Amino acid sequence: MNTNILIVEDDPHIARLLQTTLSMSGYESEICSDGVTAVHRATEGNFDLILLDIMLPGMDGFAVMEQIRPLGIPVIFLTAMQDTLDKVHGLRLGAEDYIVKLFEAMELLARIEVVLRRTKRTETTLTYENIVVNLDQHTVEKDGIPVSLTPKEFDVLVFFMQNRDLAITRERLLSAVWGYEYEGESRTVEIHVQTLRRKLGLQNKLVTIPKLGYRLETLR
Repeated sequence: MNTNILIVEDDPHIARLLQTTLSMSGYESEICSDGVTAVHRATEGNFDLILLDIMLPGMDGFAVMEQIRPLGIPVIFLTAMQDTLDKVHGLRLGAEDYIVKLFEAMELLARIEVVLRRTKRTETTLTYENIVVNLDQHTVEKDGIPVSLTPKEFDVLVFFMQNRDLAITRERLLSAVWGYEYEGESRTVEIHVQTLRRKLGLQNKLVTIPKLGYRLETLR
């Protein structure tokens, strides 16, 4: 099931940039440019996440948040303001996160991934060919036989399974699993990918994309 994100942003350039960034990561999205329309679309649509600007015509982001909070859709505030009180106010209204413009695309994607992992409750198992991952129990089986993975190996596997057939850069994987500002061993991603290939027999399926990263390929 595809992830559908509502972009609420009145600057058309920023809105298109956000939509392009989300599309490259496999997300579906819809744009609306004012607060009143945002409330209607959030109520009528089926969205997994809302990227919500604060300075909007008609109704600002805080007012929108108050209106849509009963819907239970996770919200990340996007704003040019850096006032700590505004940030606290947004979080107290129930926002999952708060990111200040101008943000890097990689940072935004990493934060989106964290929020979606934290808030999605319907998907408890992932399946890839003969591999089954139980997200609640934090277990992995291949052909019904348990496979022991470290917590980070588990997170890397889940990330690939949730983004299968997509080209994943090393930087994006590092940001999503280890944190955007990770400063540890530079070969960490490569080592974990090699370990997953060995433990799960993914040598010809978790492929390396030269000068970019990796892709978990499904059978054609």
